[in-house]
Amino acid sequence: MSQLSGAVAVVTGASRGIGFAIAQRFVAEGAKVCITGRNAEALETAVKDLGGEEVAIGIPGKGDDAGHRAEVIDTVLGTFGPVSVLVNNIGINPAYGPLAGLDLGAARKMLDVNVLGTLGWVQEGLRGGLTDTGGSIVNISSISGVRPAPGIAFYGVTKAALIHLTEELAVELAPKVRVNAVAPAVVKTRFATALYEGREEQVAAGYPLGRLGVPEDVAGAVTFLCSPDATWITGQTLVLDGGITLTGAGQ
Repeated sequence: MSQLSGAVAVVTGASRGIGFAIAQRFVAEGAKVCITGRNAEALETAVKDLGGEEVAIGIPGKGDDAGHRAEVIDTVLGTFGPVSVLVNNIGINPAYGPLAGLDLGAARKMLDVNVLGTLGWVQEGLRGGLTDTGGSIVNISSISGVRPAPGIAFYGVTKAALIHLTEELAVELAPKVRVNAVAPAVVKTRFATALYEGREEQVAAGYPLGRLGVPEDVAGAVTFLCSPDATWITGQTLVLDGGITLTGAGQ
């Protein structure tokens, strides 16, 4: 039997990259999946690639929009039934540079999407059945949330907040719902291109495992945390970093 047979999952920010890889793995493991994102056309393509509307639906919208979140959960309830898995993969980083010169408007937007948006998805997921199904939540953090990350410092602040939010939710929602997080280092996605483009070999050299991450690395870890094999794990942040935090090397 597949690891997630019969599960109903919502994966946010999943038209491509890490979110899509997670949704793809979930479908392969027997789940039905709703994916979200801002680009309707990209979502439509992703749904086809996942196997069509028998196993996946896509609903476009912004993660910090309460109306969008409610629409997603209502649609999932009407299409697939109660939600049993929620993966919060929404995240933005519209600012680069030192905190001393950070535009506070950009900082507020990051908090709204990365932190408050995630909490909003959890609240809607609970309304959608997570408690009744004995569900699992996984929040996608970052190693920038577990150690300083010059240049993307405030993004790291929001990802650190996400780790603490994970721990608080794990206590509050136990024993019915498990809540964990993953904290990837650099993963080869369009979102992270600026961190390695044109110098991938140089960046990868700092990793003991000798390469950057790929979306499937994160998908495997998230699937494990949502599976029956992880039923005694909650409130944890699994660092996925190719060993880089062991060496003190740059991101």
